[in-house]
Amino acid sequence: MPDQPQSGQEMIALVRESYDLLKAEIAKIIVGQDEVIDQILMAVFSRGHAMLVGVPGLAKTLVISTIAETMKLDFSRIQFTPDLMPSDITGTEVIEEDKATGQRSLRFVPGPIFASVILADEINRTPPKTQAALLEAMQERQVTAGGTRHVLPDPFFVLATQNPLEQEGTYPLPEAQLDRFMFQILVQYPTEEEELQVIKRSATKGETSVEPVIDTDRILEVQKIIKHAPVPEHVCKYALRLVRATRANEGGSSSNPIPEMIRDYVSWGAGPRASEALVHAAKAHAMLLGDGLVTVETIRSIAHPVLRHRLVLNFNAQADQVTPEAIIDNLLETIPADGLDDHARTAIQGVIERGS
Repeated sequence: MPDQPQSGQEMIALVRESYDLLKAEIAKIIVGQDEVIDQILMAVFSRGHAMLVGVPGLAKTLVISTIAETMKLDFSRIQFTPDLMPSDITGTEVIEEDKATGQRSLRFVPGPIFASVILADEINRTPPKTQAALLEAMQERQVTAGGTRHVLPDPFFVLATQNPLEQEGTYPLPEAQLDRFMFQILVQYPTEEEELQVIKRSATKGETSVEPVIDTDRILEVQKIIKHAPVPEHVCKYALRLVRATRANEGGSSSNPIPEMIRDYVSWGAGPRASEALVHAAKAHAMLLGDGLVTVETIRSIAHPVLRHRLVLNFNAQADQVTPEAIIDNLLETIPADGLDDHARTAIQGVIERGS
């Protein structure tokens, strides 16, 4: 573990070094999918959870398991099936008898949720009762069994996968659970060149493996740095306007009117957790991929993965084949943003350099 960084620039360098180490190691296994990997790392370093959505064969599970292997953390894979019970995830209490005294007592046996990295594979294949077992764990980072609170490891994050094609034997995730995922990440087909590279790699006899390149202390330090990164007030206000503009049922205001597309196609918009997620994800984006300055453009760059799963579309949207992507595009075009003047930029840069 390196010495505690003293300045903002050293903090940014530590974050970027961690990011570069992970990306280089992940590239040994995964071809392409840079945007997917970046968004997963943003979620991890923001203490958030992420869901990967894509058709079969796009290496969703492989991406998550590879990222887990590059971090020196406990990893647990849960294969969600229709017969999975809540106790199969969280754990259960068993009766234990003391052979010397004959007295019996209850002992809690932790389930697979008690790991730092959870791969929830095909999360929509289990009934709502079992899906609900994740709610407390994802939000409170704890599990309650028999009235006793059991704290989960720190760091802790859930990386889930979902197949959008197969609907038979699946159960839609409740809105409350979807809202607990910071990102919904769309996994696309690789490019022709990337797919050729995949074929070449699979045709070779040698096996490639990855090694852990960062440990728990480094991850917690990066999370702490990102959490305390400064954000200009006008950027927070823009994130707030963006989220509140999705709520057609609130009526909007003169300064932040509801776009017509929202009124026509959205039943329920994003909640306050979306505003928080936008700001936290923007800070991670600025630290990992930029100079640490969180701007309106940073918010705009991560709006789609943060908002797409938080919009409940109505029947009109289905009839007109309007997607969440189109609605978010419309929001980004219509919601105004205050500019960042030179004085504000200089002040923020000074804060970063001082590390406070």
